[in-house]
Amino acid sequence: MPDSAEFETPRQVILAGRRSMLVRLTSEDGKRAALLDMLNTYTDGLAEEPGTEMFMVSLDPEDPNIVWLFEIFTDEDAENAHRASGGFALLMEQMPPLLDGPPAVLRMEPLRLSMQDAVLTEDWAF
Repeated sequence: MPDSAEFETPRQVILAGRRSMLVRLTSEDGKRAALLDMLNTYTDGLAEEPGTEMFMVSLDPEDPNIVWLFEIFTDEDAENAHRASGGFALLMEQMPPLLDGPPAVLRMEPLRLSMQDAVLTEDWAF
């Protein structure tokens, strides 16, 4: 990770008109690794969804069965295209046996993003 001297002014953008969602996935006991493998495979295919501007997978630090997704779409059409994509259809087909209940989805309209360039340029970035 870069030291603080390497940080510059964060990039800032207004996200008016975009759509986003926060999704909580609760895996069955012992199946989080399989769920993460599936999500990583899905993420590798996001080029087929150009309107999906951000897709972040996070681990819950307090519950070993919870995975959080944060997604940003350029607009409602991009969100609909996301749900109509082949990768999403495969995910929806293969994911249910790994989950302990349905996903919890919170839809939002994001307003502003601030992010350090280093997030996307660190040595470990893909």
